[in-house]
Amino acid sequence: MMKLLAISGSARQASSNTALLRAVAEVAPPAFDISVFAGLAGLPVFSPDLEAAPLPAAVQAFADQIAEADGLILASPEYVHALPGGLKNAIDWLVSREEIIAKPIALMHGSHRGDEMLAQLRRVLSTVSSGFMAEPFLRLDLLKRSPEEIVTQMRADEMRAAVAEYLELFRSRCTSA
Repeated sequence: MMKLLAISGSARQASSNTALLRAVAEVAPPAFDISVFAGLAGLPVFSPDLEAAPLPAAVQAFADQIAEADGLILASPEYVHALPGGLKNAIDWLVSREEIIAKPIALMHGSHRGDEMLAQLRRVLSTVSSGFMAEPFLRLDLLKRSPEEIVTQMRADEMRAAVAEYLELFRSRCTSA
């Protein structure tokens, strides 16, 4: 069983990225245990002054989830052609921590646009983790769909197959690294 933590880069309650990750967790093959982290809004603003023990409880819980996962999947919106501040803040909390250093990480994206954010996210993640992978990458067109519509779309056979292929490729890259 491969345990994955899927991190939504959105703090929005009705986030399409969070809906995507929850749907992926639902339709994933049984060999994958996927938990979704949608708690960016609960993390305090990063400050090096707060990195000393004890960490803020929300940050410690986030770091613990990352430590327990075999790999990470991130899906994020683009805000003003850039990374959302909440996602960057979460990554900043991890920069000097060991949990993410070699953690396998792959991306999903629920839009046909957002390439500037994706380039920034790839640069940041490849800096903080030697386990960041440019591939696999799953891109879907979910723009303007409600969370319910996303779940319905992801339950379709062709989407289940795409998710399974993505996850199997991720696992194979993790074991060959």
